[in-house]
Amino acid sequence: MHALQTLTADLIRFKSMHSRPDEIERCTAFIESYFVQHGIGYRRIEQHGIPTLLVLRPDGTVPVLLMSHIDVVDAPDELFEPRVENGKLCGRGSIDDKYAAALSMVLVKEQLARLKAAGRSQADLPCGVLISGDEEIGGKNGARAALGQLKTDFAIALDGGHLGKIVVKEKGILRLKLIGRGRNAHGARPWLGENAIEKLIADFFALKAHFALSAPDHWHRTLNFSRIQAGKAANQVPDYAEALFDIRYTENDDIDALVAAVRSGIQGEVEVLEREPLFQGGNSPHLARLRELAGNPELGCEHGASDARFLSEFGIPGIVWGADGDNSAHALDEHVNIESLLTLHRVLGEFLTGLL
Repeated sequence: MHALQTLTADLIRFKSMHSRPDEIERCTAFIESYFVQHGIGYRRIEQHGIPTLLVLRPDGTVPVLLMSHIDVVDAPDELFEPRVENGKLCGRGSIDDKYAAALSMVLVKEQLARLKAAGRSQADLPCGVLISGDEEIGGKNGARAALGQLKTDFAIALDGGHLGKIVVKEKGILRLKLIGRGRNAHGARPWLGENAIEKLIADFFALKAHFALSAPDHWHRTLNFSRIQAGKAANQVPDYAEALFDIRYTENDDIDALVAAVRSGIQGEVEVLEREPLFQGGNSPHLARLRELAGNPELGCEHGASDARFLSEFGIPGIVWGADGDNSAHALDEHVNIESLLTLHRVLGEFLTGLL
């Protein structure tokens, strides 16, 4: 078994869910011990209880940064026992994103060993590593906090795409709360009240009108009505109702103008709960060279979001790329295709060695 596969399996065994912060800490400590064992200098950042590990040159710079995360979504205990089936390494976090953490660890170990054999040191590292612990809950205390403390020319977020597709754009996130207010009355005499749910529904249709765009690739803003809460009793006219909406937007949208238009067209209230930037990879000669080594995979976009959005915030060119997992992230059959993982290791190893 390849050392990379073994290390990925070791990481899968940690139940590093946010419901188990002790397991996130144990997994982080395991990676720290790996760095110590192989003479890799690293720095640990902790913000609001979220650990992030950084491997950089001593001056805090690095030509290429490899990004990954160790936190995973909740899963039953049996998914934390890795298994191999039909060329796939299965288990929670196998594709999202334990394989990437293991790959980053192995690559930086190999590059440092190559440098030391040539009489050089970590000051000449071609690649750095960022392994965070909160991507699944937003990444603000992990990748975002760490990216402000380093300098790099190019970042590879190993958290999406596949061998045949490099992601250079991801949609941004806007989350809204819509509030409807009415007046209580007995359910037998609804004419004496004002139904907040009915008002909310009317406002929803006004909101939805701003999302009539349609295209085959769906590269336009979208609206998901994700939650509604209202009413206290079946025999009472509700005086309050609220709904949550998950909006994904593109570089073609003016979000401030959109929120203003929504507010002007409804009776109720709108609260902006969350606003996250979109990811645009930018231009870098590193991308052209990497594509050549990888057999010229296509450049594409993704509708979801990852920690790569923080690269745009800090003006760092980059991509989202990774091994093949057949869109199994967060599923009961989550897996990484072993052959694709080994191919990715070979390509990135060649790419990084060329930077020396």
